[in-house]
Amino acid sequence: MLGKDSSYKPSPQPATDPIDNPYNLFSLARKEDNSRGMANFEPKNMKYLIVGLGNIGEEYWGTRHNVGFRMANAIAEEIGATFTEQRYGAVARGRIKNAELVLLKPSTYMNLSGEAVRYWLQKENLPTEQLLILVDDLALDFGTLRLKSKGSDAGHNGLKNIAQLLGTAEYARLRFGLGSRFSKGRQIEFVLGHFTPEEEQYMPLLTKEAVAIVRDFCLSGVDRAMNWHNKKSLLPPPEEQKPDTPTPLPNY
Repeated sequence: MLGKDSSYKPSPQPATDPIDNPYNLFSLARKEDNSRGMANFEPKNMKYLIVGLGNIGEEYWGTRHNVGFRMANAIAEEIGATFTEQRYGAVARGRIKNAELVLLKPSTYMNLSGEAVRYWLQKENLPTEQLLILVDDLALDFGTLRLKSKGSDAGHNGLKNIAQLLGTAEYARLRFGLGSRFSKGRQIEFVLGHFTPEEEQYMPLLTKEAVAIVRDFCLSGVDRAMNWHNKKSLLPPPEEQKPDTPTPLPNY
């Protein structure tokens, strides 16, 4: 969605950089039948690349647009993993039962997230079916977490760049609802703003649910994880406004 201003230019990579080589990520899955999608995909190993999207830099810390980083941090804390700076981002490794997780927070800025995703998929020798993107979403109300096996970028520049560089939009994404409580022309200000104090009260609950979704995605597959989590309501329903009690008329 948003990244560094237009003056930002990533440093050029050497011509031998492996991400510049032609590469078909689907070829790592079952070449004989890619038409079946993720529903029938059987991973050859239990390793997964989990990528939280966001922007680096103090000016972006704690903003709504960086909630992908926040979810990645919660997962790392849950599995006792520590991030270290590596190529194209901060990386942490750990396990949930028999599943190996490679957590990534790209350092490319949001609009170039695909560079980091493509590089680490190649480095770990993983197909897109073993990729999960953690991302913010204005189309969902705050408090909504929605797991999808594929989909459009919905105007999100990070997802758009990932699809462009992978050559497909068929990768799973966990969407964290931000809501759309902003007036016309104030979208950038909203996503680069911070959660309200009321919203912050629910963040531990929401990040805990994000960890549970990632766990079930890795251990049980995307379809079961969607069935288990997508219909859950995490926030309490708003209190009903009681009608005002009419003032009794004087008895005279």
